[in-house]
Amino acid sequence: MRKDNTVRAIAIASGKGGVGKTNVAVNLAVALADLGSRPLLLDADLGLGNVDILLGLSPRFNLSHVLSGEKTMADILIKGPHDIHILPAASGVAGMADLDLGQRAGLIEAVSSLDADVDHLLIDLAAGIATDVLTFSRAAQEVLVVVSNEPASITDAYALIKVLSRDHGLRRFHVLPNMVADAREGQTLFQRLSAVAERYLEVQLDLAGIIPLDPAMRSAVRAQQCIFDRYPGSAAAQAFRTLAHTVRGWPRRTEGRGEMRFFLERLFADMAPALRA
Repeated sequence: MRKDNTVRAIAIASGKGGVGKTNVAVNLAVALADLGSRPLLLDADLGLGNVDILLGLSPRFNLSHVLSGEKTMADILIKGPHDIHILPAASGVAGMADLDLGQRAGLIEAVSSLDADVDHLLIDLAAGIATDVLTFSRAAQEVLVVVSNEPASITDAYALIKVLSRDHGLRRFHVLPNMVADAREGQTLFQRLSAVAERYLEVQLDLAGIIPLDPAMRSAVRAQQCIFDRYPGSAAAQAFRTLAHTVRGWPRRTEGRGEMRFFLERLFADMAPALRA
């Protein structure tokens, strides 16, 4: 990673699956690259990774080969559309979904050793509140919660925010309504979630953007392309460009939280007590 510690780590999370979280991660990475940023997309859905599938890529190696000692992070690093860098996860490897603390520590150390010019680390998490989701979210500078306008998605997004705030001390979250009919529906969805969270939890939610339900997105997914290559003039593509501008404008925190070294040290600190046990 860059030695000047200016990497912004963003955990991209959701309370449940099926809300388009990985689509958000992929297209946000491409949109950032188009603005001149240098994103690295880490597929952290370790046992069911599908970033490569969404983009029609066929990596020979993935994070499971790093954990086994067969390959280094540099060996598995691949380039995606618009020169984004991707660290692919395994797919259908049961053991990857249940790593022990030592394995997780080894994975994190391997990420830190990667020599790549990166300024945004986008972490595409598994859905829900599994241990890896909570650990990566706690360590990242920013947490982007993707939510769709359906009761289960809203309820589970609230549950994720509740666990991260109550048990891990997080107080600020970015919320991204995805696959909504229009801006008004997205605003209403955000206001519903925000009103409940801020009433019962000591948290601050902000609206990161709104991604519309766009038939072009489904077509791009089927074609295994990012929205910018398939339909660059679509409403979804424009929404992701707006989101990327917003993300680049997020203020950097002065206490160091989110810098790559801090991010990795925070992860190790979370694991250390159990590793010593």
